[in-house]
Amino acid sequence: MSGEAILSSQKDYTIFQFNGHTIRFRTSARLERYTKIIEWNQGYLVVMAKYQGLKETEEYIDLIPILENLYYNVNEFLAPIKKVRILYAV
Repeated sequence: MSGEAILSSQKDYTIFQFNGHTIRFRTSARLERYTKIIEWNQGYLVVMAKYQGLKETEEYIDLIPILENLYYNVNEFLAPIKKVRILYAV
């Protein structure tokens, strides 16, 4: 689907993919997986996440400083993203 980004995690990295770009950044080693996207607001994500030994927890991911540190044109990169979904390999 055009305008759709993918969120996942692997070991202690969060992975955000869109339009051929894969952005990986460190997260807690206790993160098991993201379970639900609650809100997408042009670079700011509210998600539910499952951590080892904890109940499902609401988390916040701000992609803007990450993209800026990677020298992305933030507005240009984020503008076409209309939806984010979670996808894990089976």
